[in-house]
Amino acid sequence: MLRAAFLSLVLASAAPALSFAQELMALPPQPAALAWPTSAWQSADLPLDMDRPSFDLAITEAFGGADVGYGQTRAVLIVQHGRIVFERYAPGFDQNTRLISWSMAKSITQALVGAAVLQGRLGIDAPMGNPLWNGGDRRASITWRQWLSMVDGQRYREIGATGVMDNGAAHLLYGEGRNNTAAYAASLPLIHDPGTHWNYNSPAIVLVADALTRLIVPDPQTPIDRRNRMRAWMDSSLFGPIGMHPIVEFDPAGTFYGSALVWATARDFARFGYLYLRDGVWDGHRVLPPGWVDFARRRGGDPNTDVYGAGWWLTPGAGQGRPIHATIRDNTLADAFMAQGHEGQLIVVVPSRDMVVVRLGLFQDTSRSWDNLGDWMAKVIEAFPKS
Repeated sequence: MLRAAFLSLVLASAAPALSFAQELMALPPQPAALAWPTSAWQSADLPLDMDRPSFDLAITEAFGGADVGYGQTRAVLIVQHGRIVFERYAPGFDQNTRLISWSMAKSITQALVGAAVLQGRLGIDAPMGNPLWNGGDRRASITWRQWLSMVDGQRYREIGATGVMDNGAAHLLYGEGRNNTAAYAASLPLIHDPGTHWNYNSPAIVLVADALTRLIVPDPQTPIDRRNRMRAWMDSSLFGPIGMHPIVEFDPAGTFYGSALVWATARDFARFGYLYLRDGVWDGHRVLPPGWVDFARRRGGDPNTDVYGAGWWLTPGAGQGRPIHATIRDNTLADAFMAQGHEGQLIVVVPSRDMVVVRLGLFQDTSRSWDNLGDWMAKVIEAFPKS
């Protein structure tokens, strides 16, 4: 089963027959003789050949306290060539402060599914299913790949919502879905054929989290037992190997939210990004299957979408992104892909510069704020030389 899952993933990831398949920049290897940052990061000076004036101006702007259009910056951490070259925190925050992921958790859930694939527990092109759907329900045919790529076809609105009452995330986390998020997510009907239409869908990732938990903990005695056993598996399969120590929130039914509510330090979020920069390998051991990172950073099943892969946001090679603006709109950074969360949370992986950038903060979640933050992030990245 494991060999078949690998073969299916690798062949599907290449996708030569898809007209919208794109070339991916190779992921850089770990520098020779450099220790992996499992317990501690090594540090280095900023490179001498960078554009230091532009970088200093961007950092001063971010932490200056003025209205810069992308809110309050609480942490910026930059890793290049495996070492921390820059780290700064706002007053009241430091390297030990756990900050909220919001939807960066979706990228973490994608990694957890990858860990399960590596263990031979599932194949991503198999139907995922849910106990609340009978065999004739079309939702029961949607594959793990389609759920992770958000081409599931469910009716849901979050991006573009005008207020709390029409924002699906509010209903999922704080309204009628709050006691059992998976049951709420499973109730949403289909309005598109699966695999044909991309729509940002937090409940899709809740369903993935629930389905993954049912595989790992098939016989829970109580919601607390379900939560504790699932968290132990997360630690052994993902967090422990890379030295990450997050707080993961679970709903009252014992389901980890999957789409949000992971708390971690900037350094731990950098470890997670670094795992993807190194193609899912950590200290000589595979944590994610071969091809899994490419699956994350390759456009999904809707050819009219170029800003989303599988659990990760993408930078388009041309234009500003469709159907919505990409966070980074500079097409010269098309290799950059990112975990992205409400109110301005970002982990950006940039293979061309062998770099991971973490930015954590707070802003009013508007398209303009995201555009401003993306333009700031582009300035920071472009100040560094290519590898």
